[in-house]
Amino acid sequence: MAIKSLSIRIDEEMLNKLHVVADYEGRSANSEILVLIRDAIEAYEEKHGSIEIK
Repeated sequence: MAIKSLSIRIDEEMLNKLHVVADYEGRSANSEILVLIRDAIEAYEEKHGSIEIK
C-alpha cells in the first residue's frame, strides 16, 4: 500500500488542542489524526456497510 500525503487547513486553537490530545495518548499529531480517521471509517462502515474501493 502506498503512503500518500494530505494537507489540511486547521485553525491554531484546534491544532494546539490536537497536540494536547495526541500527547496525552502518547502519539504524534499525525498518528492521532490517523487514529481519528480510522475510527470514523469504522463507525461509518458499521452503520452503512463495508466501503468497496474500485
